[in-house]
Amino acid sequence: MLRFAPSPTGDMHIGNLRVALLNFILSKQLNEKLIVRIEDTDSQRNIKDKEKDILNILDLFAIDYVQVLFQSDNLKFHTKLGLDLLLDKKAFNCFCSSEAIEKDRQKAKQSKKPYRYGDFCLNISDEAKLQCNAPFAVRIKRPQKSIKFKDMIKGEFSFEPFDVDSFIILREDKTPTYNFACAIDDMISDISYVIRGEDHLSNTPKQIHIRDMLDYKKSINYIHLPMILDITTGKKMSKRDETSSVQNLLKLGYLPVSIANYLVLLGYNPPKEIFTIEEAISWFDISKISKSPAKFDIKKLGYINSMHIKDMDDMRLSKIIGYADSDIGKLAKLYLEECDTTQQIKSKIDMIFSSNKKDETLGQNLTIVQNIIKKAPYFEEFEEFKKYIQNESKLKGKEFFKTLRFVITGAHSGPNLSEIYPLIKKFIGEIV
Repeated sequence: MLRFAPSPTGDMHIGNLRVALLNFILSKQLNEKLIVRIEDTDSQRNIKDKEKDILNILDLFAIDYVQVLFQSDNLKFHTKLGLDLLLDKKAFNCFCSSEAIEKDRQKAKQSKKPYRYGDFCLNISDEAKLQCNAPFAVRIKRPQKSIKFKDMIKGEFSFEPFDVDSFIILREDKTPTYNFACAIDDMISDISYVIRGEDHLSNTPKQIHIRDMLDYKKSINYIHLPMILDITTGKKMSKRDETSSVQNLLKLGYLPVSIANYLVLLGYNPPKEIFTIEEAISWFDISKISKSPAKFDIKKLGYINSMHIKDMDDMRLSKIIGYADSDIGKLAKLYLEECDTTQQIKSKIDMIFSSNKKDETLGQNLTIVQNIIKKAPYFEEFEEFKKYIQNESKLKGKEFFKTLRFVITGAHSGPNLSEIYPLIKKFIGEIV
């Protein structure tokens, strides 16, 4: 079993989607089921109905999953297993106040040392605990030996007991911390592979330690994806970056197939550059992803998007940009020389059909040509159409072509009119 485990605390960003896509690909290759686990235990940060947005995006990208689970449904198991560890002396009550912990953090910071819990409450007697009315958290005892695991991309890792520390598993209100809930849920769902970003690397030994303390024997295969950097700044892509939001990329006119293509391409050397996820299932090898951070290049995404638009069915493309005619789809593809998103193309096509084409530099020529076209007979061929308008308008050379182009397209540059005319000739009356 594999799992994609997003939090309903914000919009889906490209890092999340990359994890979802690679989980989907690996689940198909292994013939194992994929579940979606909404990690919603942080109630203060959850955004109402955000999980619906997440699931809608997964459906839009054709990511199949067998079940949607909510982490909050397992709270009773988190609490019970936390208390079991407490009773088995594998965890202990921590009465330290947040102020005292913060004071120790500052001391460590001043000493330029990593903060670790000082085990102040580790050896408090049961009698003293019973007499203490202060609220308490539950901490798991730090491991007695190093925790080792192999990452399928990055290789072998070893974390010492000091690195893992005696960390909190149940807060004072007895709700689970992230690592505890995650470790328990992976046990409950019998997860075999965990794919996630490398920012979770330090969480992995803690989750392994939790399962070890609960005598869970099954080992999990870990895959930590290198981070995604903005190619222009060299910094990690932030949720605040416009291009990091999947919703935003879709609004800008990047196709789901193109976004998926590019995210699978990041840090990988595929047999071909333009592909679908269905194709990638046959050749993708997750262990061959580069260990180095991947660089996100919006220009590269634009190129990939234009290639997928070029291969798209003409009628489907026409409907995406708000029309329903295969000739409009063909017309849209003429603009791929200057556009690489459906929104950019839509703006060009909408301008052709705009009823508000104005340009003061053209003067009366604009009105003259418009009126001639309105009264003109139907012409099958562009050369006949052009010759008729030129003869009737008495305009010549650049003056004529500049006016005719603007009347038809609403722009002063673009594809050849001889290519555009055959695709819009049946709409010419509406256009002018």
